[in-house]
Amino acid sequence: MGQLTLKDIVKKFGTIEVVKRVSLEVEEGEFIVFVGPSGCGKSTLLRMIAGLEHTTSGDIVIDGRRVNDLAPVKRGIAMVFQSYALYPHMSVFENIAFPLRVEKAPEAEIREKVESAAKILHLDQRLQQKPGMLSGGQRQRVAIGRAIVREPEIFLFDEPLSNLDAALRADMRIELTRLHKQLGATMIYVTHDQIEAMTMADRIVVLHAGYIAQVGAPLELYHKPQNTFVAGFIGNPRMNMLPVTCTAVGDAGVEVEFNGQKVLIPVAGRDGLIGAPLSLGIRPEHVEIGPGEIAMTITPAVVERLGQQTIGYAPLAGQEENFCVVLPGSRGIAEETALEVSFSAGDCHLFDAEGQALERKVDLATLNAPPMPLTA
Repeated sequence: MGQLTLKDIVKKFGTIEVVKRVSLEVEEGEFIVFVGPSGCGKSTLLRMIAGLEHTTSGDIVIDGRRVNDLAPVKRGIAMVFQSYALYPHMSVFENIAFPLRVEKAPEAEIREKVESAAKILHLDQRLQQKPGMLSGGQRQRVAIGRAIVREPEIFLFDEPLSNLDAALRADMRIELTRLHKQLGATMIYVTHDQIEAMTMADRIVVLHAGYIAQVGAPLELYHKPQNTFVAGFIGNPRMNMLPVTCTAVGDAGVEVEFNGQKVLIPVAGRDGLIGAPLSLGIRPEHVEIGPGEIAMTITPAVVERLGQQTIGYAPLAGQEENFCVVLPGSRGIAEETALEVSFSAGDCHLFDAEGQALERKVDLATLNAPPMPLTA
């Protein structure tokens, strides 16, 4: 099993409400990632699921059973923390075996489960070593092994890779994805790193100021953000936002005026849009050098050359945020030199004055489809 239901979950610290009526259904075997900026409530929500924080109101249901009043050990969950929380005086074997020894499991069962977990995590040659002899990634795998031997219904991960360097984080993302496929268990993972969320999740839960801003598959959030917060949070660098005015609404989309141009954006219209100020969103990676359907001239103030990519940041009159372009590393652009750029209306997003998206006409089934097989 491993099904989780959150029903109108609220958490208050004194008079401050940090989690605000959150409801969510997690299916058995899903890999769910809670993502959002610091202070959005994602770790607090995870700790309530684990039973480490009291729930002010609402219900937490695991496999059809309300668990609000159950102790953490009786909820059928195992949690892996940001800090490894290993016992330095114990061997790897004893660290992994610790929860089984607390439960007074038979020695044969302990050995079987520890050795099985160690094999899955490639720690079978390290069982007699102490944590101080291991790398950061190996220590994190020991912490995961300690969770595996409990055979929980649900695994909870609270930013487990944040203490690792960039290369090791990439390796551990692959390891955790492989582990999920191998175990088939339900996993809920908290991070502020959108790359971890996009690469690992079956579904992403984007949290903002205690609310769920959007839930969906990674590509759904990328191609169809429901509001400006999700549009700006998912994607790196963040989506460019440009002020436009609606001039017409039709079956083919919404016509807007930008930079002296009238452009038809293929999104679903609404009543009352004509004459209203809107925000046009375009991702930096969808901007190209040269003339095109929607053109503008920018002057990059900063250029970052990353090898594979070149990123330019250009201030725009009357706007706080720089306009950003992501170009192939082979394209030469220079700071303080005017540059004509353009983008397609089909790549654009539109948001109303409240920051809510007008639905894009994008076929997500096609975007998520597997590649066609090669033929001779």
